[in-house]
Amino acid sequence: MRISYNWLKQFIKLDWKSEETAALLTDLGLEVEGVDKFESLKGGLEGVVVGHVLTCAQHPNADRLRITTVDLGDGIPVQIVCGAPNVAAGQKVPVATIGTTLYDKEGNAFQIKKGKIRGEESHGMICAEDELGLGEGHDGILVLHEDLKPGTPASKIFNIESDEVFEIGLTPNRADAMSHWGVARDLRAGLSQKNVHTELITPSVSNFRVDKRTLKMDVKVEDNKLAPRYCGVTITGITVKPSPAWLQNRLKAIGLTPKNNIVDVTNYVLHELGQPLHAFDAAKIKGNKVIVKTVTAGTKFTTLDDVERTLHEEDLMICDEAGPMCIAGVFGGKNSGVTEGTSSIFLESAYFNPVSIRKTAKRHGLSTDASFRFERGIDPTITEYALKRAALLIQETAGGEITSDITDIYPKKIEDNQVVVNFANVTRVIGQELSKETIKKILVSLDIKINTMSDAGLGLVVPAYRVDVTREIDVIEEILRVYGYNNISFTQKLNASISNSARNEDYKLQNIIGAQMVSLGFNEMMANSLTTPDYVKLSENLKEEFNVMMLNPLSSDLSAMRQSLLFSALEAVSFNINRKRADLKLFEFGKTYHKLPSGYDENKHLTLTVTGSRLAESWSYTQKPVDFFMFKGYINLILTRLGINKTQTQPITNDVFAEGIAIAVGTETIVEFGTIKKSILKHFDIKQDVFFADFNWGAIIKLVTGKIKYVEISKFPEVRRDLALLVDQEVSFESVYSIAKQTEKSLLKDVSLFDVYEGQNLPEGKKSYAVSFTLQDSSKTLTDEQIDKIMYKIRQNLEKETGAQLR
Repeated sequence: MRISYNWLKQFIKLDWKSEETAALLTDLGLEVEGVDKFESLKGGLEGVVVGHVLTCAQHPNADRLRITTVDLGDGIPVQIVCGAPNVAAGQKVPVATIGTTLYDKEGNAFQIKKGKIRGEESHGMICAEDELGLGEGHDGILVLHEDLKPGTPASKIFNIESDEVFEIGLTPNRADAMSHWGVARDLRAGLSQKNVHTELITPSVSNFRVDKRTLKMDVKVEDNKLAPRYCGVTITGITVKPSPAWLQNRLKAIGLTPKNNIVDVTNYVLHELGQPLHAFDAAKIKGNKVIVKTVTAGTKFTTLDDVERTLHEEDLMICDEAGPMCIAGVFGGKNSGVTEGTSSIFLESAYFNPVSIRKTAKRHGLSTDASFRFERGIDPTITEYALKRAALLIQETAGGEITSDITDIYPKKIEDNQVVVNFANVTRVIGQELSKETIKKILVSLDIKINTMSDAGLGLVVPAYRVDVTREIDVIEEILRVYGYNNISFTQKLNASISNSARNEDYKLQNIIGAQMVSLGFNEMMANSLTTPDYVKLSENLKEEFNVMMLNPLSSDLSAMRQSLLFSALEAVSFNINRKRADLKLFEFGKTYHKLPSGYDENKHLTLTVTGSRLAESWSYTQKPVDFFMFKGYINLILTRLGINKTQTQPITNDVFAEGIAIAVGTETIVEFGTIKKSILKHFDIKQDVFFADFNWGAIIKLVTGKIKYVEISKFPEVRRDLALLVDQEVSFESVYSIAKQTEKSLLKDVSLFDVYEGQNLPEGKKSYAVSFTLQDSSKTLTDEQIDKIMYKIRQNLEKETGAQLR
């Protein structure tokens, strides 16, 4: 939210520097994220002064140029070459001095430098109005009033407004501060704590009066729950034209583009008081009747942005006898808005139900300054006051007459909140005792009335516009933020608690595995749990009826809780590849959500996603892509680190993998991994292989016992023996491994396959395995006799079980 300092000073008289004010606003909870400078004219005409043309002579080398001498007020005339046909001696003119920066129509900067034009020196530039940004004229130089004194800064003549604009990071609960008036209210409370007492100046509406009653609009509100308060008035005889400079400057300062005087006034009052308004062309209201109601679902309505929208049965609409004119509190209609030909208007000011407005805005994907305020809750007490304020400003900027009484439909007043605050609770929560007088002073500065008072506490009346202050704790928070968090003293006592936590708590295991993955070159990712419900169509294992849908989604792409972490990972992969980062190693701890017939189900997962090259490109390394076996190695490293080793490999059941493996412990699958199908990758516009693993983290936590086992490193050497085995094609290395391990359980430490050959010079249906066997005794050195005996047994059993032969 942008707040103009000049505008703020209209409400509260303050001569502080912007840095001091920004610091106080931040202390009050209205965090100032930055302060920008604004000038009604870019550059502020800095360096441009009034010059007095002393002489003007023909340039000797150019027919269209003149050589002038100009007094700039310092007593030393300078020579300036000028091409304007109307330049003459005796004139007072604007001169851009050496070093001045000017801006062209596109906003591009150019600097005035000393130079030579056709052989004659020129020490500045005599400017036309378009060169200064003061108009469009370029027929000649701008001639100023003859009474002006040479050397006078041009910024003083043309009343260039300079402003400083606070960028405030407004929290969603502070609906009361969504205007300059609201910020001024908070600022007054903060100043009061610093013993700077100043009054809040509110714009007067005492001049509001009905000029004649010639255009009455009948107003009917069909649902007072959706529109608790609705006000309106008619104004005729207006002239739609550009707004005056002061009004345009106020809007430009906070980033709004002026449109015309009517629209600009409604925007001005919105940002001044926080009350959204809407102006209808009265001539376009059929039957001179305004009806606030919902319409039939499916009704078509074209908004100001020329988009035809399909209305929902719960959308509150402003209608006439012919149909909808405006989506209440959100967006105006194309056919009822103010145009250059408008001469009479119906001006609306209302308080709409915040929940209704929020649902409508999100339903149609609209976010406007009006809906932003309505859906957070505005002040219901200023509805009529803001209407009068806007009507007077419209008369000031567009002329016209008030031609009806104000219609104010407010059947049930929105009451202020009653809250009781206990002094002991204030001390307990803040951690420091504040005097009762200090507490009362702060509450009064916040417009919170003290209804009753006792030694124990206060009975308070909180104004209705403070929608975030409804409980005792809310009031205590208000007291603390105005008193100042920085003013709370710290004690020398340090309190700490020691909790008895299990060794294998979830977060500890996550930290262990997270550290391991980072050491392997992985990056942790965190994706949104909200996603599009359409992703379930990419896998038959995911059911659309299992989607957990949002009741009030931010958008259609964020309307369901994810059933799988895969698609979030592929979104991240696609995002990175599109930005030239094709080599990725990602891991994520996250949850999946299902709405099962038995109830809602929530499960935690760990996922790995790998794609691209194994290592970064280097002159000393030939790039190789990640393959399935390297990826499997990452899976095994995780299981080994967690101490999970009694596993079985199962066929994959997940249809998102082109090739894959499932690993189980007993009957429970703990991880599924493999290569993602090309059809799924195509959906995310990914053209390279992606390997994905999904760990059932809940099952893994149950398997981790936390018992640490260790063995002493043997002092005696390992012995390796290799066998080249000729085996049938259907014989797997897994069977060779199992037979060898069963043959020698104590001394055989490892069995490894280091070569496979299939080709010429082998019998049909055969292949060659080159297998290494590592033997070691932890208590002594093995003898050749022991080794040969073990290898003989292994060879015999392999021949017997698999038909293997030595090559």
